[in-house]
Amino acid sequence: MTELVNESQAISSLLPHSGAMCLLERVEAWDEITIECRAISHRDPANPLRHQGQLPVQAGIEYLAQAMAIHGTLCEQRVGRPRMGYLAVLSRVDWYCSRLDDLPGELTVIAEKQAVSGGGYSYYFRLYHGQRLLLEGQAVVALQDNER
Repeated sequence: MTELVNESQAISSLLPHSGAMCLLERVEAWDEITIECRAISHRDPANPLRHQGQLPVQAGIEYLAQAMAIHGTLCEQRVGRPRMGYLAVLSRVDWYCSRLDDLPGELTVIAEKQAVSGGGYSYYFRLYHGQRLLLEGQAVVALQDNER
């Protein structure tokens, strides 16, 4: 797996998000199939996904979507200009805790590409705190044509 520079500026250059909405701290490693990222923003009281002072585990889907977006951008850069992607379908999503903001330390975000088509990708994703699985599921990411 390839390592990426662990700077928030480098991460934000790979996402359409900026500022506080850039939730991932760093990319640990990636290859054509898998990306592994780390996050600490779940502990930030100013996290924009907090609701009534808490960060629900379902917000982890945005962490995972950002990892998939970074992975897609990195893979697409190898073959030309990156295309904009959209989270089109979520399925088989299960969570094993109620919130993320009360977890110390880092979160580990892993996405594995399962299938590729001209119009997008299918991923299996997992969110961990240490060895504890917090959230998992599948997603289809639809890609926009560059001609638009």
